[in-house]
Order: sequence, then structure tokens, then C-alpha cells
Amino acid sequence: MTVHLYVSLLPEALIASMLSPEEFGVYYAVGSKKKARGQAMFFELDPNFRDDFFRVQEGIDRCVPHEDGKPKSSIYISVYRVLENISLEAIKKLYLVTRDGITLGLEPNAIPTETNGGLHLYQEIAPVHPLIVSSMPPVDFYEYIVKNPTLVTLPAIVFAELKLGELASDPEFGAVGALPYSNIDHLRECLMDLKTKYINVKMVDRVHAPGLAYRTIASGIYFGKEEGMLYFPLPSNEDLREKYNNWRRSANM
Repeated sequence: MTVHLYVSLLPEALIASMLSPEEFGVYYAVGSKKKARGQAMFFELDPNFRDDFFRVQEGIDRCVPHEDGKPKSSIYISVYRVLENISLEAIKKLYLVTRDGITLGLEPNAIPTETNGGLHLYQEIAPVHPLIVSSMPPVDFYEYIVKNPTLVTLPAIVFAELKLGELASDPEFGAVGALPYSNIDHLRECLMDLKTKYINVKMVDRVHAPGLAYRTIASGIYFGKEEGMLYFPLPSNEDLREKYNNWRRSANM
């Protein structure tokens, strides 16, 4: 049986598995008797990936079928400093898995260079997960965190840009519409601070729960480290309805 390499983001871990990405998504989100249910996000790696920081081959060698022939679901290779030691070239796809185990695979794409000039809301996913507002577009935000830090630095970061609607241009009076965020008044105040103070980043929630509502993703999900950056856009709303409707409906529940 083929052994796959996955990087879980919730929580951060490097895992060997004999399950396909779709099967692994069900296993990791729906869970088992010894694992809680919940949303899952993970990268699929090139199976030839090796790095001296990890004992990858040892994990692969231990990933063997059970006595009854059932494939091995997971062998944890590392749960420490995983993202910073993963080569960008080794990443094949990002998978977003709903709570009931429906998986959507995203291919890396060209990083967008245009910005509407408004404010931004970022959910950091791994290795930390605060909720941040910023006047900087995604590429500048990544460089601020990873490449040109001031106070806080991370060797690698996965984050999503989330929808702000009218609040992106008018945080004080813009209509909330269908935005599902719990503390809109506090979010407005943080966004207004970006307009009135000499700051370009402000923390909305430093202990925000890991994970995110997929329906709130705006431009997409980003993975950045010193060597560069990858961008994973969601399919268009039209494609989500026509090609991935089961995932869309599950994600919106």
C-alpha cells in the first residue's frame, strides 16, 4: 500500500498514513474513539520529501497494515516545529475538511498582486492562531511577520484572509450584512484604530479558537516562510455550487 505524508495544521503535525487524502480527511475530522471530532486542514506532501530535522523514513517504515489487512491510519512523525522545516516545493495540495469529513483539495496558484486598498482581516491558522486586522495586503502581512518583523517573528505562518464586506472601507458605518463574527463592535473599533492611529496591524483576539468558518474565507489561504510563499485560492462561488456542492453545503452548516 502507498504511504502518504501529510502536514496537519489543526494541530500542527507531520503524519505518515496509508489513507488517501479523502480517506484521511474523514478519519481526521470525524475521528475515532480515541480522537475528538472537528474541522481538519492539512497539506499533502511529495512522498519523496525528506529532511534531516524529521525521522521521515522511520515513520514510513512503521506505517504498515494492521494484522487484518486494514491500512494504517496515522503514524505521527513530529508535532514540533513542523511548518518551518517543510520545503515549499514538497507541498502538493492543501485540503480543507468539514466537520463531517467532506474534503476539498486546493492547488497552489499565482499569488495575487492587486489589492483594493481597503483593510484586511487575517486568521492565523498555524503555528499560532490569533485574529488580526491590518492595513497591509496578504503579501506585505506575510513579510511583516516572517521576513521583516518588528516585535513578533515567526519562521513560518499559515493564515487565511477573511471577508470584511463594507467594513473593509468603512469600519465605522459599513453594513455588517451576513458577516458571522461574534463581536462586531470590537472588530469595528480595531479596524477604526488602523484608520486613526500610526499602526498597520492590530490584534483582535489573541486566543482565538483554532480553525475558521470556511464561508468567511476571502482571497484564500497563504503559507509563507523565509524561502517564499504559497497561495491557495478557493474555487469561485459558481464552481463551488456546480462542482463541489456537497463540500459547500457541509461547510455552511
